[in-house]
Amino acid sequence: MFYDHQQIEKKWQKYWEDNQTYKTSNNTDKPKFYVLDMFPYPSGAGLHVGHPLGYIASDIYARYKRHQGFNVLHPVGYDSFGLPAEQYAIQTGTHPAITTEQNITRYEEQLRKIGFSFDWSREVRTSDASYYKWTQWIFIELFHSWHNKNTDKAESIDTLIKHFEEKGTEGLNANQNDELNFTSEEWKSASEIDKEDILLNYRLAYRAETTVNWCPALGTVLANDEIKDGKSERGGFPVFQKKMMQWSMRISAYSERLLQGLKTLDWPQPLKDAQEYWIGKSQGAQVRFNIDGHDEIVEVFTTRPDTIFGATFMVLAPENPLVETITTAEQKAEVDTYIEETSKKTERDRMSDVKNVSGAFTGSYAINPFSGEKMPIYISDYVLMGYGTGAVMAVPAHDERDHRFAKKFNLEIKKVVETEEDIQEKSFDSKTSVCVNSDFLNGLNYDEAKALMIDAIEKKGIGHGTTNYRQRDAIFSRQRYWGEPVPIYYKDGMPYTLPTSALPLELPEVEKYLPTEDGDPPLGNAKTFAWDEENQKIVDTNLIDDKNVFPLELSTMPGWAGSSWYFLRYMDPNNDEVFTNKNLSDYWGQVDLYIGGSEHATGHLLYSRFWNMFLKDRGYINHDEPFQKLINQGMILGMSAFVYRFNYNSTTDNELKSVFISKNLVDNIIKGNNVDLLTNFISKKIGLDLNSNLVLTKDSFQQIHVDVSLLKGTSDELDTEAFKSWRPDYANAEFILEDGKYITGREVEKMSKSKYNVVNPDDICNEYGADGLRLYEMFLGPLEQSKPWNTQGLSGVYGFLKKFWNLYFNEDTFEVSEEEPTKAEYKVLHTLIKKVVYDIENFSFNTSVSSFMIAVNELQKLKCNKRNILEPLAVIISPYAPHICEELWSLLGNKESIEFERFPILNENYLIEDEIEYPVSVNGKMKFKIALPATLSAKEVEDLVLQNDKMGMLLEGKTPKKIIVVPKKIVNIVI
Repeated sequence: MFYDHQQIEKKWQKYWEDNQTYKTSNNTDKPKFYVLDMFPYPSGAGLHVGHPLGYIASDIYARYKRHQGFNVLHPVGYDSFGLPAEQYAIQTGTHPAITTEQNITRYEEQLRKIGFSFDWSREVRTSDASYYKWTQWIFIELFHSWHNKNTDKAESIDTLIKHFEEKGTEGLNANQNDELNFTSEEWKSASEIDKEDILLNYRLAYRAETTVNWCPALGTVLANDEIKDGKSERGGFPVFQKKMMQWSMRISAYSERLLQGLKTLDWPQPLKDAQEYWIGKSQGAQVRFNIDGHDEIVEVFTTRPDTIFGATFMVLAPENPLVETITTAEQKAEVDTYIEETSKKTERDRMSDVKNVSGAFTGSYAINPFSGEKMPIYISDYVLMGYGTGAVMAVPAHDERDHRFAKKFNLEIKKVVETEEDIQEKSFDSKTSVCVNSDFLNGLNYDEAKALMIDAIEKKGIGHGTTNYRQRDAIFSRQRYWGEPVPIYYKDGMPYTLPTSALPLELPEVEKYLPTEDGDPPLGNAKTFAWDEENQKIVDTNLIDDKNVFPLELSTMPGWAGSSWYFLRYMDPNNDEVFTNKNLSDYWGQVDLYIGGSEHATGHLLYSRFWNMFLKDRGYINHDEPFQKLINQGMILGMSAFVYRFNYNSTTDNELKSVFISKNLVDNIIKGNNVDLLTNFISKKIGLDLNSNLVLTKDSFQQIHVDVSLLKGTSDELDTEAFKSWRPDYANAEFILEDGKYITGREVEKMSKSKYNVVNPDDICNEYGADGLRLYEMFLGPLEQSKPWNTQGLSGVYGFLKKFWNLYFNEDTFEVSEEEPTKAEYKVLHTLIKKVVYDIENFSFNTSVSSFMIAVNELQKLKCNKRNILEPLAVIISPYAPHICEELWSLLGNKESIEFERFPILNENYLIEDEIEYPVSVNGKMKFKIALPATLSAKEVEDLVLQNDKMGMLLEGKTPKKIIVVPKKIVNIVI
């Protein structure tokens, strides 16, 4: 029977949509299971075959859990705020909302075509006002909260105000920007502005001057993960370090909980390691150093206070405010130049550049509080203002980076940890030796010396032991249009939140999406974007009088804001009263399975955990962590195609000309063969003889990506006419062919639009079906690994689907027997059940597909068409290939969808062997096989083998020297 995948898939996709088959109920006695894919950003390019990999895996698991009787939440939505839509708006004037809507429509069309079992009724979009109303509400909650170190929880700001009213800062143990000290009387007598300024020091969402990654071309601040090699990931524009007033989130208050929480999660270890490194916990001491001739002090955090006697110089971050104060007039020009150069590097670049050493001397000296010696103070880009105090005491004898700095600037290197190594040539960083040249620390090991030195520091009153974290507070402002407006207005220069009744604060219309002429963010172009405090509404900006009408915040929220809580909104997506009903968040709880890319390790996954913990602290949800199990899927790689261009100057019109040379000819030319092919070709073109001794190397030829759609069929041959039509600059392209063909180079790379190697899933679905695509992507290899795409491989899984289909047909007639299956048939079925249950529960989807193929081949050989085999077979395969299985299920006479049919139960009895076929080996060579009952003992097997006629002929009357019977495996006989 002809397997018409297109007709079948359209039919069932329509059925699922019309009947809302995958709509999830909140009212059920079933146990819950929450399966989620990482929030997709709807790009203009649509999906390529690499994108659905994780979605297919999560869909298989979601369908499997439904078969097991779980109430499965498997929603979908879009992280629809983003720079690409805004950049397109800047270039074309098209509102980002229009572009985003078009992109989402395209994405949804493609996702539906692949047959995902999403509950589309729960779809959310971060750019919908009904969604970002609650993102703004969470921001307001963060603004009105502080972190109490005593309870290790976020609390309402009202409890902090009460503490100030009763005790001032006495006994306060809070996360803060600066350590403040005041009495309750001073608090009560402070003005409203002063009180608001003090509270900003403690709020979890606060505004302060921060060093940021500023991209002038994009007109916005970028996160570290939005920058690559000092340039914006989007567009490749230069990025500079700049100080700006920015909104920040006090994620640093949660550093320890974020670290400890990792122990409770079933996540890939490399991802946990990345978060652990990012948070960067270290224990040591905070120490204050006096500066010679200045009232200011330098405060440092060090993990090695035991080496303080070996500190011979200090290094400040170029952004450290002390730099301007302590730099001498003689050194100012050099220091200013260095600061300017450093501003062109991102923090990530500075952290990763361990080879280059640079710096500038400030002209000032610190005093070592224990040796009394003067220590020159330098600035260098390897010290970061955001880590510790923005200053380090340098111990070059025992720190590799300090050692390189000391060698470059000819600074003293003093040994304070015992070693035989020459510390003038190489640092000795070990903690296993003892202290030397360190006064009262001499002879002590690391732990003893560290503890004694911290005690000495505290007794001197110049510092204390402490724990530090590398993680810094997250910048929350973006100077762009397409993002959530921040629900803040400014009164007397201080920020105040809008009342929740005014939410959502919607994005206003603007005439242009660039910053204003005054340098304000794009929202500064809005004409209706001011807050009327008296009438509680948004009004025209020309009404701002700073008495009743006040300016609104012009920055928008970062891209990670909406994605930091979307998993909670899916639980209750249409609720206008709360972000999610607590009864529902209690029911759905954590995401049980989360699938997505590892690139989000130190961005989205940290911010989501932070927001989730905060909402738990404030009593809005009951679970500490958002994602219990997480799997990072690998990439599907594309097979790129290349052409090879050789440029030469034409003497006739003095223009640079090009010739494209077939791949194998290029290889030969580089080896020194076939050079005359190229020289003769060009000689004819320019009318001059080229030097036949021309030496050509790989660099003589430019390798250029070419669109894989320009290849002929599935071959490596380029369609040269199509290539000439592809781009105007190739219209007059000339070729040197091999055997009349242009053969391209091929290489496996990341699948990317820029590499012209993307394969559209729509084309695959049309030719091989969505079920074919789903099976093939799983068949390619283990989910977590990267693997190359090869369209030719689809013919194998498509052939399997046709075989599977035809099990249910006798030629063109659907024919299923009610006859009881044989034990052999049941064995095939239950072997498959056992394998598939193990594979799905261990996310080994690729081996399941192999098992399907084996089972169908065996059933085909047995000519099995029995209902008791074929009905459960359809259920087993349905999570992977839902369309074909729905159709077969329907043909079997079932009225309801296959989706909620119970997964077949394994019966181990069918796997017990009745008979064992023993290979019989004589003197190490297999001579014959004998089938014997599986229940026989080793002695019974031995007796029956010796009685066998074939064995009698081999023995020729001799008595065996040795007989070895391995039960249910083999018989070995030595004559």
